[in-house]
Amino acid sequence: MVDIGEEQIYTIPLRAVKYVPRWQRSKKAVSEVFKYLERHTKTDRKFIRMNPDISEKIWDRGSEKPPSRIRVKAMKFEDGIVEAELAAE
Repeated sequence: MVDIGEEQIYTIPLRAVKYVPRWQRSKKAVSEVFKYLERHTKTDRKFIRMNPDISEKIWDRGSEKPPSRIRVKAMKFEDGIVEAELAAE
């Protein structure tokens, strides 16, 4: 078992998805979550493991109406891997 180096809860704004075509909004929102975590955890995208619950929450209302923000708990391990899951509401 690898020790947890850091654990943080982020509120990720998804405002940027309003400027893409309606049918691409949820897909763009998922990529925005990756981009945000990449920037704030200082980790490359290939080392970020996202729980499927995050994707389900974004796609819950279909491809045209993703949420405007989402709360995510990210845990960064000492080997550089980041695991993200939905934060408890």
